[in-house]
Amino acid sequence: MEALAARLSHLDSQAEGAIRVVMFYDTLMRRRVDLPALARASAGLAECVAGIQLHGTGRAIRVSPDGSHTSTPPTPPSTTAPITLDEEEIGTVWLERPGPPNQLDEALLDRLAIAAAAIAERYGPARTTMADPALVELAISTDSDEASRARALRLLGFAADLPVRVIAVRSQLPLDQIGSLVCPTRPVKAAPLADVGVILATTIDQTRFPAGVRAGIGAAASPDQSWQQARTALRFTTPRQPLIPYDDLGALALLAEIPQDAARDNADVAAIARIADNPEDLQTLDAYCATGSLRQAADLLHLHHSSIARRLEHLAKTLGIDLTEPTGLTRTRLALTTWRLLND
Repeated sequence: MEALAARLSHLDSQAEGAIRVVMFYDTLMRRRVDLPALARASAGLAECVAGIQLHGTGRAIRVSPDGSHTSTPPTPPSTTAPITLDEEEIGTVWLERPGPPNQLDEALLDRLAIAAAAIAERYGPARTTMADPALVELAISTDSDEASRARALRLLGFAADLPVRVIAVRSQLPLDQIGSLVCPTRPVKAAPLADVGVILATTIDQTRFPAGVRAGIGAAASPDQSWQQARTALRFTTPRQPLIPYDDLGALALLAEIPQDAARDNADVAAIARIADNPEDLQTLDAYCATGSLRQAADLLHLHHSSIARRLEHLAKTLGIDLTEPTGLTRTRLALTTWRLLND
């Protein structure tokens, strides 16, 4: 590097400067510095405030040229660059230069971003969320042997002593965004498989699922069993109940194991299918089954309770079930849930 820089110095001073920037960051990486040290060295080299922020932590590191961490209000960045790892943007680096950008600022930020990505990968699980679908499928497949599954999990960044939970997701939102929200402390990986998104996580914050996401959460310690449970739980989700942990299903999970032909032939399920063409009737029945109360169902639908009473009277005749009796309500709930599973 030094010999090349010497040869270039008489031809192009900017080229020599760029080579020296590369050498500077190569030296830092050989010394295996951490992010604060990287920011401190970059600020000294640039002679202005340098900043680093990883999306996974949300914390910005800003260092002054004298090497001190600065808490002064940040000035608008004069130059920025994305930190990318495995083709995913995981953060940003920037310089806060009072005047116009230096001619070497672009080269400096390019090397700073590369170094920051390498450090993020080295000192913890990779900050990228999207994973190779083939590896994810190997980790959750019932056809995988334990050795192959363990290797896949290791390659995905999961430690052998950490339990891995599996989430089955249907959403228009990007899977990496959902994964980063529900498991902000990582590690977390996501990949699309056919019509269902898969998220693997060591911890799950159920309160952080965004609106519009339907998700089933597996409970088993083994990823392959957890995946099967997550898919089952996903089938039970509704607009009213978009998030369902498998453990919360209890005996209801048995409904998912009923053969489809047997379910369709059941008289109660067939009766639900007959009223399903009328969204108003289906909505009323769903609200009543969810609350078990005429007045609560009316509040849920923002209607007068007398209107709900008339609808339920009509539905009871159509279904041939007394909805005011506990047994009739239980039958209707089971039939409605089974019908939903058939139409999942």
